[in-house]
Amino acid sequence: QVQVAESGGGLGQAGGSLRLSCEVSGRAFSYGMGWFRQAPGKEREFVAGISASGSGTRYADSVKGRFTISRANAKNTVYLQMNTLKPEDTAVYYCAVGWSTSSVYVPGPLQNEYDSWGQGTQVTVSS
Repeated sequence: QVQVAESGGGLGQAGGSLRLSCEVSGRAFSYGMGWFRQAPGKEREFVAGISASGSGTRYADSVKGRFTISRANAKNTVYLQMNTLKPEDTAVYYCAVGWSTSSVYVPGPLQNEYDSWGQGTQVTVSS
């Protein structure tokens, strides 16, 4: 059984930084990964994706240039480094495991590209 566990959320200040981590257990860590977020009253939205090898990434326009997704395959962990935080980044952040084992394919905003999700971690950015 796949387990997906996010950590690192909390309270940040506008202009500051936070780093989220997501550890996957119960399966080989050889899949593309993604981060999504859901703000109160809004639908869940794509934030960033990374290929199984880590060589390819993609980002939502709203976070491009501020957030960086990366992975440490030896640790079965994917990260989301969030810099220059804005109050509109406030949301519950979810980690998702893609179903593609392609080393170069980067999963994107379609939620049906993912088959396992974490419970989410709250990020709150104060102005």
